[in-house]
Amino acid sequence: MRKKIVAGNWKMNKTAEEALSLVSEIDNMVKDEVNGDVTVVVAPPFPFLQSVGKLTQGNDKMHLAAQNVSEHDSGAFTGEVSAAMLKSVGVEYVIIGHSERRLYHHEDAQTLYKKMKAAIAQGLKPIFCCGEPLEERDADRHFDYVGKQLHDSLSYLSNEEFDQVVVAYEPIWAIGTGRTASSQQAQEMHEYIREQLARMFDAEAAYKTPILYGGSCNPANAQELFAQADVDGGLIGGASLKSRDFTDVIKSF
Repeated sequence: MRKKIVAGNWKMNKTAEEALSLVSEIDNMVKDEVNGDVTVVVAPPFPFLQSVGKLTQGNDKMHLAAQNVSEHDSGAFTGEVSAAMLKSVGVEYVIIGHSERRLYHHEDAQTLYKKMKAAIAQGLKPIFCCGEPLEERDADRHFDYVGKQLHDSLSYLSNEEFDQVVVAYEPIWAIGTGRTASSQQAQEMHEYIREQLARMFDAEAAYKTPILYGGSCNPANAQELFAQADVDGGLIGGASLKSRDFTDVIKSF
């Protein structure tokens, strides 16, 4: 059985007080309401990682993630945060290659590969994001586009390194555009991603890899999405900022 994961990406939201209130609510709801074998991951902004992590230490279902990591181990890189720093405050997962990082910070495939290596070397589990924009979907180039993202950043990892990776598919064309990705479209791409992973590594590695859906997943559509054969959970944006919504998504398995 593949691991079921629901990860909440808070992005650049919440103050320190709000972050602690939110994670406390989520922590209590998960303890009281979530009976299944689901790994719950929260990714607050950098300043709140340690305090959020301390609040969830007693809950073995709750895990801490960072939203980004530097490809460098240390040095004169003002404003950057290394994998070792993240590890030292209890971080277990790190989001790498999110569409917003690719778009706004121009992170290319080689940079993302280096970030993957840096994270894995410190024992962190990367959540590697991939997904196509609207023009690629409309031009029917979506499979080739996502396949290239996977190849250019993941194929140089060893099987042992790849064993630590979680993949998240973000249909960028369905986020904030008024268009919606159906559960069938999500399954179609997740199945394709798994096929590509099998070619890059092997069938067993591909089968074991959790692939999360990251396209406006919420309590209304999570159950249908999570019922798909190759959808192993979600990378949740807006719905992760409300404890009730996030918990209801977690309970959708």
